Amino acid sequence: MQSLRWRAVTALVVLVLGLAYMLPSIPGFKESAIGKILPGDSINLGLDLKGGINLTLGVDMDTAMDNNLARLGDDLKAVARDKEIFVLRPNVLNESQIEVVLLKSEQKEAFEKVITDYTQFTIEDTKIMDGGKEEYILSISPQYRSDIEKLTMEQAIKTIRNRIDQFGVAEPDIRKQQDNRIQVQLPGLQDPERAIKIIGQTAHLEFKMVDDTADIAKAKQGILAPGRELSVLLKKLPSGDYAESAIVLKRDAVLTGEYVTDAKVLLDNWNAPYVSITFNARGGSIFTNLTTDNVNKRMAIVLDGKVYSAPVIQERISGGRASITGQFSREEARDLAVVLRAGSLPAPVEILEQRSVGPSLGQESIDNGIMSAFIGMAMVLGFMAIYYGFAGLVADVVLCINIMLIMGGLAAFGATLTLPGIAGIILTIGMAVDANVIIFERIREELRRGLSASQAVAEGYGRATLTILDANVTTVIAAVILYQFGTGPVRGFAVTLTLGIITSMFTAIFVSRILFDLYLKSRSDSAKLSI
Repeated sequence: MQSLRWRAVTALVVLVLGLAYMLPSIPGFKESAIGKILPGDSINLGLDLKGGINLTLGVDMDTAMDNNLARLGDDLKAVARDKEIFVLRPNVLNESQIEVVLLKSEQKEAFEKVITDYTQFTIEDTKIMDGGKEEYILSISPQYRSDIEKLTMEQAIKTIRNRIDQFGVAEPDIRKQQDNRIQVQLPGLQDPERAIKIIGQTAHLEFKMVDDTADIAKAKQGILAPGRELSVLLKKLPSGDYAESAIVLKRDAVLTGEYVTDAKVLLDNWNAPYVSITFNARGGSIFTNLTTDNVNKRMAIVLDGKVYSAPVIQERISGGRASITGQFSREEARDLAVVLRAGSLPAPVEILEQRSVGPSLGQESIDNGIMSAFIGMAMVLGFMAIYYGFAGLVADVVLCINIMLIMGGLAAFGATLTLPGIAGIILTIGMAVDANVIIFERIREELRRGLSASQAVAEGYGRATLTILDANVTTVIAAVILYQFGTGPVRGFAVTLTLGIITSMFTAIFVSRILFDLYLKSRSDSAKLSI
């Protein structure tokens, strides 16, 4: 008696929790009076049910490696300069090698010690040059290259996720794929083009000094002084388009976006939006020194290789703040602030595939899925009630409880329901009664042996439980493997299948036994059981 009471209380607590988490997913409940005291979680609909866009992005790993090698080369030059060893700026030869020229060959031993102690490079080759110089070919190991590629993918995924979160898309699905690809699913998105622009923007921010003494005409012909580069200055037209004009910059950036800690949209005195950026302590110090040393000179603000503004530095600017102006619209300024605040991508990304799903198609999938689930469930309920009598009605009750627990579990864990997920639920409906069938057939055998109803129920559950556990554990293992290695739709199927198996074992073995015990408790030992 005591055991039955505690089992009944445990089952009741689980059922109440399942119902509480399921109700907010039913239309109308979340906004009702009772919805205010229910958990705020509800089932999230996947891309195929809610509509939205699916993107496959390709990360330009070659550019990422070139940028990384260039940074490593600059770090090597900086360390060598601190030790009064002077080298020319390193040149990137390929995705794993750089070229460095040592100006004084007598510093060879000290320079090679710097390479060994402070960098990931190994010396591939050396060559004596004219004037006492020495050329070094330095390379990175395959393992280090693999580590950089892995970090680049992780940073790209993190940056894209940060941008999408600030863009306001609920429940995005972002995951790494093979061949340096990233899959992005954005359910319910209404403005795909704007999202694509935000996701794909590299947002590599640089501050460079303008060379106003350069001859623009010669620069357009490729005649540039050493350390100079030709770039494009954008000017917004009343039509909203941008006009481009040539501008010559000093190649070396004096400050980069890696020092930016915040970016937000503000309005100037004429109500025109601009982006205010805040640097960290190191960046603020560099910016203060930069503006102090270059009063009355122009400084270009370069984003993804294009100059958005090139203001004249009127005075020393302290406080670690700067502004990006470019006659932006409010939406353009807001989007630029998003990508700067979320961080720059470590390498350019390319949209390899774009697929849109309309909300109407998603609603049609939901309707068809619900209809098939109801038809399948009605047929199972009818068969069990006709074939097993009272025991079949018990199976029907626990099947309904099972569906409720699945929906509540999906909401509680924040899972996303997809069309294959609905297929998993439908499959669970059939599998859920399998356990009851095994138990009922075992009970029938015990009744034919002459046992009483209560004894037959006890024997049936006792002998069938291990068989049910073995069969379901193997299915769970298969579902876990599907989740681990599958893509979005397959993972959705695996989630609902796994959750359905767990809840079906709970309801078929635990809850149905409680119902049988409560029924038999009020009857005599000689009473027959309809099964």
